[in-house]
Amino acid sequence: MEIYKLFTTLISKNGSDLHLEEGQKPKVRVHGHLEEAGQEILTREQMVALLSPIAPEEDWQKFLTHGDLDFAYTFESQARFRANYFRHFHGLGAVFRMIPSQLRSIEEMGLPAKIKDFAKWRSGLVLVTGPTGSGKSTTLAAVIDYINTNLTQKIITIEEPVEFTHKNKKSIISHREVGKDTATFASGLRTAIKSDANIILVGEMRDRETIELALTASEMGILVFGTLHTNSAAKTIDRVIDAFPPNRKNQIRTILANNLRAIVAQQLLPSADKQRRWAAYEILIRNQALGNIIQSGETNRLTSEIQTNRGLGMILMDDSLMELVQAKKVTKEEAFLKAIEKTKFL
Repeated sequence: MEIYKLFTTLISKNGSDLHLEEGQKPKVRVHGHLEEAGQEILTREQMVALLSPIAPEEDWQKFLTHGDLDFAYTFESQARFRANYFRHFHGLGAVFRMIPSQLRSIEEMGLPAKIKDFAKWRSGLVLVTGPTGSGKSTTLAAVIDYINTNLTQKIITIEEPVEFTHKNKKSIISHREVGKDTATFASGLRTAIKSDANIILVGEMRDRETIELALTASEMGILVFGTLHTNSAAKTIDRVIDAFPPNRKNQIRTILANNLRAIVAQQLLPSADKQRRWAAYEILIRNQALGNIIQSGETNRLTSEIQTNRGLGMILMDDSLMELVQAKKVTKEEAFLKAIEKTKFL
């Protein structure tokens, strides 16, 4: 199929995303930057020829009716893609996010070693946060693979769509896809709570109901991994609490104070030589003070708390960015763009 040529181009360039839009040339994102992947401006006929063959027939008809479609597609043995079809002002469009066919370990990804400790926990809430395309799913896949390799657990993932697929090793893993295996993240979570699960991975905590059910599951003795689109520990805690009306905030603060185990905020930056990307992290791990900080609403105290407990594996995003600059892995300019406290960072 014609789209296979574009998939091959993306893979050969070690890119992350393929962008197709009617009225535009095909483009690929490589190390954070967009590059042209062809000289021909895409017409409606070409878009249909590219997109329709790889979409399930029933889903393609839904897309023509509703204008949106999300699904996962496996390209031979080379890669899987998270596909998003959409309509825009000038016609049809699609973005394909590449999901590597081979799971990478915590060590291979260069993730902070402290992340391995997450596997030891038997309950609570762990949040991996960051903007779209920052590698949240890849980080969680590495954590789940580590647990699967070393522990005997019942793991349920709820995603839209399912990205990384895990084969059972020591653990039992059940993948559920929103829209196919369950109607919503919330309905999938309700079922998972009743399914004798030790660990639940929630692909996206996008609404109040899903957040509340994730908190409930963590209270019931399940280890819950979830994602949010925030870039620091403080903003993550505020985002969870702000999802609820004023008359419930104190209750949610109490639940979160008792059950939050860790937050990992991450961002990806292009390397100084533009040949790859490096990850910067903010890591908050539960200690005695965290519960009081959440309960009191004084999330501004988290900065000093993380700095004080660096020996326990915590680190601020700005300190992580500074380490990348000092190691000459990224430029000062790129790091500044991602910094949280820009005046201080400068």
